[in-house]
Amino acid sequence: MPVGNPTERLGLSIPYDWWPAAPMLKEIEAAGFRFVQVPSPPPSVLTIPRAARRHAAALSGALGTAGLNLVLHGPGSVRAGTRDGNLALEGLISYAAEVDASHVVYHAANLPDEPASEDPRLAETRSLAAIASRAEQLGVIIALENLAPVYSSPDALSFTPSILRTMAKRISSPAVGLCLDIGHANIVAGLRHTDPMELIEPALDRAVIFHLHDNLGARRGDSPFPELDPLRLDLHLPPGRGNVPWQQLAPLLARKGGAPLILEVHPPRPSAAHLFEAAVGAVAPRTAAGSLA
Repeated sequence: MPVGNPTERLGLSIPYDWWPAAPMLKEIEAAGFRFVQVPSPPPSVLTIPRAARRHAAALSGALGTAGLNLVLHGPGSVRAGTRDGNLALEGLISYAAEVDASHVVYHAANLPDEPASEDPRLAETRSLAAIASRAEQLGVIIALENLAPVYSSPDALSFTPSILRTMAKRISSPAVGLCLDIGHANIVAGLRHTDPMELIEPALDRAVIFHLHDNLGARRGDSPFPELDPLRLDLHLPPGRGNVPWQQLAPLLARKGGAPLILEVHPPRPSAAHLFEAAVGAVAPRTAAGSLA
């Protein structure tokens, strides 16, 4: 796995409902990306071994046309701690091993921030600990992702990276870490009148992967972009189109030398080459003199 210059750890996500066909993967590789993040099939496939193996074989065939390292994004609807959720997550880990994915991104603690969520969160943590043993055997890392509201909504436990860090620490497995989503942290920081650094830095020691994308934070003023939904918070724009403080965050990203940096930009989006340039500008910003910071 590339570990040096941050630009050598860049990856690009495949949008939901897009199939990573060979031409798309070759374009991503030619642009300079080293990783690709692919959405997994849904639980209805993951929990049927024959269907999961067939899907995995097709994905492996497509990936074989390019030299990209694979990150798998699990279904957002899956939550461990219930029978169906555990079965889906177990299927996801097996699927990840079939397609040789290094990381599986998982939406942990996606529960309301209220006392009634404590029992399901503890059940989720216990289930993740059990599933982590299987992930260790298969060489797959489960990355717990911090979330943000798509539109303004009540707080959730998953909005706070330090809560996910506590879960990972309790599980205490090398197969469980954090996916620190920079765009999500920017939204939550804006809603809480704080700085995204205050959310990210305390959880940085458990980070195993990052998601990079831009947005307009809490969006309390008028939108400067009339082409965008005026109320949507989680915009998934290319770096530089929003107000994420990339210059401040770049040194933090550089400190985690082995963690992939996955650019998550939703369609419509520019070419892979343009996205690579935007990503480089985020993780290795230039000084006023024009040299790399």
